[in-house]
Amino acid sequence: MKTGFLSLILHAHLPYVRHPEHESFFEENWLFEAITECYIPLIGVLDRLQQDQIQYRLTLSLSPPLLCMLRDELLQQRYHKYLKSRIDLSKKEVIRTQNLAEFKPLAEYYLKFYQNTLAVYQDQYQGDIISAFKKHHSTGQLELITCAATHGFLPLLNISETAVRNQINIGVNTFKSHLGFAPTGIWLPECAYYPGIENLLAEAGLNYFFVDSHGILDAAPAPKNGVYAPINCGNGVHAFGRDPDSSKQVWSSHEGYPGDFDYREYYKDIGFDLALDEIGPYILDGNTRCNTGIKYYRVTGKDTEKQLYAPIIATAKAKQHAADFINKRQQQIAALNHKMDRAPMIVAPYDAELFGHWWFEGPQWLEEVLRLASNANVTIASSTCSDYLNQTSPAQIAIPAASTWGDQGYYSYWLNDTNSWVYPYLHQAEAEMEQLALDLGDLSVTPLQERAANQAARSLLLAQASDWPFIMKAGTTTEYANKRITDHLSRFNYLHDCIRKNRINERYLIALETMDNIFPDIDFRDYGPT
Repeated sequence: MKTGFLSLILHAHLPYVRHPEHESFFEENWLFEAITECYIPLIGVLDRLQQDQIQYRLTLSLSPPLLCMLRDELLQQRYHKYLKSRIDLSKKEVIRTQNLAEFKPLAEYYLKFYQNTLAVYQDQYQGDIISAFKKHHSTGQLELITCAATHGFLPLLNISETAVRNQINIGVNTFKSHLGFAPTGIWLPECAYYPGIENLLAEAGLNYFFVDSHGILDAAPAPKNGVYAPINCGNGVHAFGRDPDSSKQVWSSHEGYPGDFDYREYYKDIGFDLALDEIGPYILDGNTRCNTGIKYYRVTGKDTEKQLYAPIIATAKAKQHAADFINKRQQQIAALNHKMDRAPMIVAPYDAELFGHWWFEGPQWLEEVLRLASNANVTIASSTCSDYLNQTSPAQIAIPAASTWGDQGYYSYWLNDTNSWVYPYLHQAEAEMEQLALDLGDLSVTPLQERAANQAARSLLLAQASDWPFIMKAGTTTEYANKRITDHLSRFNYLHDCIRKNRINERYLIALETMDNIFPDIDFRDYGPT
């Protein structure tokens, strides 16, 4: 008998990394790697579960930048070219390793992997990954939800309610335009919550969102059921809290499953290991080394010579870890059932890109978890937040605490010495956008002015993305992150000044519309008075 519920939530998001001004661009590989290693393997999981008539429930949030990139014809063409190059490289690896008995089966494994990826992408879904997810949503087993427009860090944009409202509303409208229906829930960027945002979520027709554990545990008043039942923010919008135990089992660098010695090693790739004359045609400029996706070694352990990856052993370990995960959730449910006034709900949210990219066996683990949860003799059932709200009695009314997930649990990762310079410029641009919308609202706007004002709104939204302050703090591709913010703010300032002076250069406007073609239905008037 099922006595409790497990809600697995995957958050699929990448920043907008489309660069038509260059023939090829390194950061576009972020998208191509995610499609190859995360999204298409996830579709494979869902297809197999459907074929085997497994009853499961899973939630997937699709961010607006990701939706726009997945449907972009230029990026689709470039991804097709990327896959072809990986197949070509794999074929050469099969030849190169023909006398290396231990490596040749792995080279053949990768060739088959990339050929299968191309078949799914090109032949099964005709390059439209979104339609694959929509198909599984239509079965009632996959719930799709949205995110804010450009993944803006909403608590730090809240100097302007209009800024937050547009991040939310444009996120909802983009979801509707690509999927044809309204989302019921939202993944707040970085799970960042501030008291009052629930009012804007209600305006947008959203029913629920997620916070980290302390967002619920520190709520006012204190929740009777801890993180194992949602709270009603007082207006019918519900907050679900992350379960710390299930999070630690997957996320922890010390205790988490992905660090198991039998899993594939992410950081050892032939893009760095082979001679440059061999790998040159398959890296960005023939000279700058980068990941190719072909990795021959397993984690093995620290201070130990890496051993060869064994896919069969890794698959067996993924199934073992899935069984362990389900067993531990059942133990949680058994303990909680004696303390709660309703069936417990274990909420386990993760970045979708963990499953397949960072943790290559992650999709196999996920599939096995969903299969096990469907077994009649297992006391926990997979569920979605919508299911839970429809099945249980009204939730306790409480206001979550201001919080976010990630390092230290509050706002400091997105506001610190590395990135604090960003926000005054964002706030200034937001104020100018609102004033521009107010002033133009009283005038007869020409088509050219309307296009320029809409493009200014796009530039502002792209500058607001939380990805860039995050990268600055993480210290990874900081030069790119700095350039993205300064470029978008420069484009906004240029467009704003051109509109104010009525000197719009249409050729340059077309260039900006071509480079930043996100949100084709945007309306600058949404920045005016409500």
